[in-house]
Amino acid sequence: MPRETIAILDFGSQYGQLIARRVREHNVYSRICPADITAEELSKLSARGLILSGGPASVKDADSPKCDEKIFELGVPILGICYGMQLGCQILGGQIIAAEKREYGRTKLAIVDKSDLFANMPDSATVWASHGDQVGQLGEDFAGLATTGTCPFAAVRHKNKKFFGVQFHPEVAHTPKGSVIFRNFLYDICGCTGDWKMSDFVGEAIEAVRRRVGQAKVICGLSGGVDSSVAASLLHKAIGERLVCIFVDNGLLRRNEAENVVSTFRDHFHFDLRVVDWSERFLTALAGVTDPQQKRRIIGSEFIEAFKSEASNITNARFLAQGTLYPDVIESGAKDGNPAANIKIHHNVGGLPSELGFELIEPLRDLFKDEVRVVGEYLGLPEDIVWRHPFPGPGLAVRIIGEVTPERLEILRAADEILIDEIKSAGLYRKISQALAVLVPVGTVGVMGDERSYENVIAVRAVETPDFMTADFSQIPYAVLGTISSRIINEVRGVNRVVYDISSKPPATIEWE
Repeated sequence: MPRETIAILDFGSQYGQLIARRVREHNVYSRICPADITAEELSKLSARGLILSGGPASVKDADSPKCDEKIFELGVPILGICYGMQLGCQILGGQIIAAEKREYGRTKLAIVDKSDLFANMPDSATVWASHGDQVGQLGEDFAGLATTGTCPFAAVRHKNKKFFGVQFHPEVAHTPKGSVIFRNFLYDICGCTGDWKMSDFVGEAIEAVRRRVGQAKVICGLSGGVDSSVAASLLHKAIGERLVCIFVDNGLLRRNEAENVVSTFRDHFHFDLRVVDWSERFLTALAGVTDPQQKRRIIGSEFIEAFKSEASNITNARFLAQGTLYPDVIESGAKDGNPAANIKIHHNVGGLPSELGFELIEPLRDLFKDEVRVVGEYLGLPEDIVWRHPFPGPGLAVRIIGEVTPERLEILRAADEILIDEIKSAGLYRKISQALAVLVPVGTVGVMGDERSYENVIAVRAVETPDFMTADFSQIPYAVLGTISSRIINEVRGVNRVVYDISSKPPATIEWE
């Protein structure tokens, strides 16, 4: 265990691992722990501090997750965030009430005490809130640190227990000064020095894979995207030729995707790459299906069948590796004791049934996209792979609203190719975190060639985000958007209208389905 550790008790927050990531940004090792971990178990970690995450429950509910109250006797600083603040205040004598007015989204924080947690902060700051309950009354042992328009105790400090609480979320990008708050807590309050770096993670992950795998073979699902490419490269560094990669052509890929994957990984990197053309099976199974969750279930099921067809030819294979990231895990919701709410199914999260006979390895499961890119650079992957935009495992199926058909796929492939080509030409590809085209099969009236048309809509989505847990739409110049629209309408048959999605996440997700 690294010398400096911050333990994070997870109460089911959608941002739980984002807290861990914020800690690691300050070069301090973080470890996610179950909410009910005992004080005795925590003491064995020799943690410099604890963070209690937010969560979807109400502390007033009888069955809401609780922590071991003895953690407040460990003598280490504790930071409670949202639910974590309410729980800590309740345990230490405060009263939690249902707020008269819910506080959701950006709000203005007025800071009244800048002596420790809010050191080097302005008198007021924008923060991201998401709560229905709040602290209604505090005892004499507490001091208020900040307020908002509807929350008189938006941040507090216990005078004797080294407990700090904030009712907002400093971990999300929508709290611009959140990094300052974390730095104050980690360095000034917990006394950390920041001696941990991402290369430590790479070394630890490689050694962990070697210990677990032994002399067995590992099958890796390789899509050619950042996540699976980095996962495969890390595994190859750990076990070499005992890694066998399987690429499934599901018929839902971008134009020339299969050819590019083979050229890159088989011909250039000399991976043992097996290609399974399962496109006809996927499209047949998806025929007539419009529900997005059902699409994901079908794709997950066919994905497993495709693997079975090739994996049966690989001897001494015990493990299946996937490039699952933490946003995939948290958005898939409650499982393995995780109380987080379900948002959408990810086909590569827990999609491996026990009857397959493989154990699952997910070496990137605790990382976010930008951290994975750092790992990829450390492993020596080329820039065009490391900085490639994310592409969903279910492919274009979740970018087609409604039924997936070969005709709709071709329309979307053509529009997608134009979109990516134009943002690269404009020098925006690295600035934009993810760009995508969505086929909205809603007929709209247009005029093309002096005749009335009634054709499909393409929605363009582009976002900027450091972590993919929150995101803002990219402010692409109008001239670039105009070129994208003009090219799609003129070059893609079946489209007569292009719109631009300016939603943030939350409340919207990045993908449309």
